[in-house]
Amino acid sequence: MAVDGSCSDVEVHKSVLNGVSTALSESSSIGSDLREISEIEVMNSISGIFNDPFDFTDESWHRGDNMLQTSDNKIHVANNLMDVDQDPRKRLYFADGRRKVDYVLVYHYRKRSFVRGSPSQHRLSTISNGSYPLGVEGKDPEGGKDEPVEVVVVDVGPPDPADGEKIMIREEFEGNLKDAGLEIERDKENKAHGHAFIRLHAPWQVLSREAEFLKIKVPTKKSYELREEKGLAATMNELWRKLNQPFQPKVPHQEQEHSRTKFLSHCFSRDKLHLYNIKSKDTFFDNATRSRIVYEILRRTACARTCQTMGITTLIANGVYDSAFPLHDGDFHPSGQAEAKNDRQLLHDEWARYGAFYKYQPVDLIRKYFGEKIGLYFAWLGVYTQLLMPASVVGIIVFFYGWATVETNIPSQEMCDEDQNFTMCPLCDRACDYWHLSTACGTARASHLFDNPATVFFAIFMSLWAAMFLEHWKRRQISLNYSWDLTGMEEEEEHPRPKYETILLQKMQRKKKTKKDKNEPERVVDESGELGKDKWRQRLLSAMAAGNPTGHEKLTWRDRLPGYFINISSILFMFGVTCSAVFSVIIYRITISALMAMSPDPDVKSNVRVTVTATAVIINLVVILILDEIYGMVAAWLTELEIPKTETNFEERLILKAFLLKFMNAYAPIFYVAFFKGRFAGRPGDYVYVFNDYRMEECAPGGCLIELCIQLSIIMLGKQLIQNNIFEIGIPKLKKLCRTLKDKAPKEIVEQPGRRQQWHLDYDLEPFNGLTPEYMEMIIQFGFVSLFVASFPLAPLFALLNNVIEIRLDAKKFVTELRRPIAVRAKDIGIWYNILSGLGKFSVIINAFVISFTSDFIPRLVYQYMYSETGTMHGFINHTLSYFNVSNFKPGTVPSLSSLGKDITVCRYKDYREPPWSNEAYQFSKQYWSVLAARLGFVILFQNLVITMSMLVAWVIPDVPKNISEQLKKEKTLLVDVFLNEEKEKLQLIQSLFSKDLTQEQQEEMQMSDQTHPGPVLSAPSPASTAPRARPRAASFSQFTRQMSMSPRSDITQHTAV
Repeated sequence: MAVDGSCSDVEVHKSVLNGVSTALSESSSIGSDLREISEIEVMNSISGIFNDPFDFTDESWHRGDNMLQTSDNKIHVANNLMDVDQDPRKRLYFADGRRKVDYVLVYHYRKRSFVRGSPSQHRLSTISNGSYPLGVEGKDPEGGKDEPVEVVVVDVGPPDPADGEKIMIREEFEGNLKDAGLEIERDKENKAHGHAFIRLHAPWQVLSREAEFLKIKVPTKKSYELREEKGLAATMNELWRKLNQPFQPKVPHQEQEHSRTKFLSHCFSRDKLHLYNIKSKDTFFDNATRSRIVYEILRRTACARTCQTMGITTLIANGVYDSAFPLHDGDFHPSGQAEAKNDRQLLHDEWARYGAFYKYQPVDLIRKYFGEKIGLYFAWLGVYTQLLMPASVVGIIVFFYGWATVETNIPSQEMCDEDQNFTMCPLCDRACDYWHLSTACGTARASHLFDNPATVFFAIFMSLWAAMFLEHWKRRQISLNYSWDLTGMEEEEEHPRPKYETILLQKMQRKKKTKKDKNEPERVVDESGELGKDKWRQRLLSAMAAGNPTGHEKLTWRDRLPGYFINISSILFMFGVTCSAVFSVIIYRITISALMAMSPDPDVKSNVRVTVTATAVIINLVVILILDEIYGMVAAWLTELEIPKTETNFEERLILKAFLLKFMNAYAPIFYVAFFKGRFAGRPGDYVYVFNDYRMEECAPGGCLIELCIQLSIIMLGKQLIQNNIFEIGIPKLKKLCRTLKDKAPKEIVEQPGRRQQWHLDYDLEPFNGLTPEYMEMIIQFGFVSLFVASFPLAPLFALLNNVIEIRLDAKKFVTELRRPIAVRAKDIGIWYNILSGLGKFSVIINAFVISFTSDFIPRLVYQYMYSETGTMHGFINHTLSYFNVSNFKPGTVPSLSSLGKDITVCRYKDYREPPWSNEAYQFSKQYWSVLAARLGFVILFQNLVITMSMLVAWVIPDVPKNISEQLKKEKTLLVDVFLNEEKEKLQLIQSLFSKDLTQEQQEEMQMSDQTHPGPVLSAPSPASTAPRARPRAASFSQFTRQMSMSPRSDITQHTAV
């Protein structure tokens, strides 16, 4: 900008110079490296504004606290739009193009109305931050004529006191961030209202300080070669690597990461920078680490003067800021060669596409981009999906075994044989007729597909599979901890949650007020009306920052007692709601069965059981999906009532409640069919009635296992298809659309041509709400796969197909639809492993009872080895059917119309009871007690056998792989050698400096002695010069100091600069 030479312009410049200087001094967004701005430079900048008074757009409006950067001693205002020709990578940097944006804070602002004046004065009013109304007289810069300037009154104050308080809090918070070393940049507020973006940058000094404080491990220059395998193992590994090559993602530098060379890692220390391979300070810490460091600063920065809060989480909860998030690494669309792609584009191309479903996940790149916690989730999901493959293969084999043997199954043949002529008792009162067992032939044949001897083997296999899966994951987790430098990671101290702080503060205020009323009732309040408020706030917040509130104050069980009471009562109520929903579906099945049985249409009567079962399962599925969403919100509300102190405690309690409620909701209908249906229906002549009119339903002639299979398959497939996929795709897009419509306002400015900056694009994305929903759906699926797998061998196959889609769906959501999460460190998957372990042990018990009591496996064994005359299954159906005399029906329950004739005197029903001609008619027979004893014995045998085998598997498979344990020991030894060598080199350097100075001192003394005593005087050599110098050990500096202090010439050391 050129300086205008007219005196009038200079006078105008001088008249507004103080105002501009005030605006600059009041700005809270100047970076830490902002240099002093001279008066002539300010006038040069302002003259450029006045040179074109008519080139005015509303985009030139901004508040006085906008970011003003100094570059080449000129003032630049950060723009919120990027030029079309600008490099997209520059969208991740400050306006100077050098400092990287590490974090973004967003808040909503609103300006008051104003009176429009001249364009130049509007600009000046904006720069002056509205601190005073400008009323100056200037001259036309072009014509040079005097012209009275209209007085412009700009009111950009807050619309209400709450907004003013938020502005003060933001100013203090951002000032504290600058004191912590962060550099800040703001957007121009060029609208009457909207969202303002604050960019944060952490310079090297801050990064190195916080990395040392957080004990972040970084690679050193020291490396070693991993031990190469030889012989058959090496050949097999090489063959396996070549076979897996087409399935590996094409990630640059991945081969280098998996090479035989391993670099030692050590916690970062500013005193040992020479040990690290620091090629560039800007790229030494990756973006995820930089954002985590900035988040730690945001988390612990307090606002002690304006509010009683600490950390960005509390400020967001109180509405001071709308959100805070790190930036994605640019656009996710491909830009060319793989080497030129950023990490987000690599993840999109090699991970988040459905076309890459056959490839392994780039777990290391996921961890690098999203952090260890998310990386562990996808690694766990990958291990779970891989191990579903053998389970799916075995399940398919079991299913095809049942299909291949259905024609040779004797019980199915007997049920389908019309010559047997088993006349069964009516399924309902009055309206239902007697029927032949051969009409249930299709149900019997279908039941054999899942109820065959191979099912027992599959149940044992899946129990061992669950134990093997957990052990394999532990080994995989240890390997990831080693490769990701998480070994020896300490638990980080967490800051209390905002609600915990609020409740604790209210408790302390009540105690303080009570104490003041008791001890000092007549104490006079000071002039401000606040009794040491600021000092008390600072003391409270400093104590909270140290993790020890004032006076060791904390919330006790008495403070949480109302929440505990509400939790217990609400959970019991939710259990009652779930049971009521199941009971309502039972009533639906009973009533619809009775109504369809009364229909005169024979087709309707013949399809009663299929129609009722299918519609009831669909209703169950809809109820489960609705209650799932309700229970998720209820679990969050109940957890808030418990007032957990930290986010980890909150997450663990939320997971337990949500899992308990959703587990009960998903499995209650299945438990009913498996263990309760048909067991309380009674017998002919003595049925159990609901509401005195409807009989309790019974199992199908082929048993309840086929109904359990139908129930499990429809609920599992429907839940995965609707909830896990459609909801995950549709709901985020719907939320994004609603948020866009809500934030959309009439455009008040003429936007400049250009592309939006990266922080605008990321703000439009959906916020990341944690991994709990992702884990929860997989845990529920794991229950379907393991708990009732004896009734549905194809469950692992459907779970595998779902997970192949689920991985890519979650990947696409994380890469393209969610804001970038904070890179959280984690060593394991937390409480989810305990839930998985509990489900694995519980599945042994459930499968034992399903095989014993739900299937006909035990009755077949008992009949074949105890009651069969030929040792075969011939006569099994007749053995399981009891007799009933139709004359013993209660009045009004006999079929009104019978198509089978009136000569029927006896009908059959499935149970082990004495015949009507027995002395103990209709009582349980000896066969019943034999079968019951066999069932209980099988449960005990199955549980002990499977648990023993599972423990054997866990004992055989070590948690830590042998090569990992060897490498850990080797790295410890190498690190000790590195530090000993470093100390040895320092000692040698110091000793060489001492010996050099000692030699110089001796030469000077000899020259002095030669000058004092001329002549050929032979002096005895000093011991220090002739005796060989002993080589010191690589010890500590204290030993070397003691040796020097004991020497006769220790006084020389004071002249040596070390």
